[in-house]
Amino acid sequence: MEFLSSLDLSTVKDGIHVVSTALEIPVIIVLLVALVIVVFQLGSVIVEFFAERAGKKLNVTRALEEVSGQDRETKLEILQGKPFLKRQKRIFTRLLESTAVTKEDQKLFAVQLLSEEESRLEKKLAVTDIIARIGPMFGLMATLIPLGPGLIALGQGDTKGLSDSLLTAFDATVAGLAAAGVAFIISKVRKRWYQSDMMTLETILEGVID
Repeated sequence: MEFLSSLDLSTVKDGIHVVSTALEIPVIIVLLVALVIVVFQLGSVIVEFFAERAGKKLNVTRALEEVSGQDRETKLEILQGKPFLKRQKRIFTRLLESTAVTKEDQKLFAVQLLSEEESRLEKKLAVTDIIARIGPMFGLMATLIPLGPGLIALGQGDTKGLSDSLLTAFDATVAGLAAAGVAFIISKVRKRWYQSDMMTLETILEGVID
């Protein structure tokens, strides 16, 4: 209590101001990095759509009917000839070429494969999910931090200093919201894709084992 009472209020304010000012450049760097990542992820989504998903029509029921009662090699040959995603075909290959002989062993291995794929997709979604959440927060921080010097400049009649601070604040707001908005859309699109992919994968694996 004595230590707190001995603190000068102006010292505390100066300390907060120093911390706030020191955070300006790191926050802006985070926003720039987030924008770069979002642009990369947007390109990745577009490539994924046109390279693997566009124009592909898959009849899961038909595929299950064709593999029913076949041996492993024939099942794999049939599935490889269907318009599945590359990573799905790799999973089919791992299951059908595994050393698991009994149905129980195959089921356990299939569960492991599904778990690994789900974990991989969650990690892929985590990038844009994080940006969608932190984008507005860092944008707000980078907006408020320059307003302090801007208000000081206004009080001193320095219109140029005020305009520079406001420009930085507005740019930061736009950057944060743009990164968050695009990241949110990417996450929504991918989640819809991946949920459908996992359902298809699980259905085919069950059919292959049966």
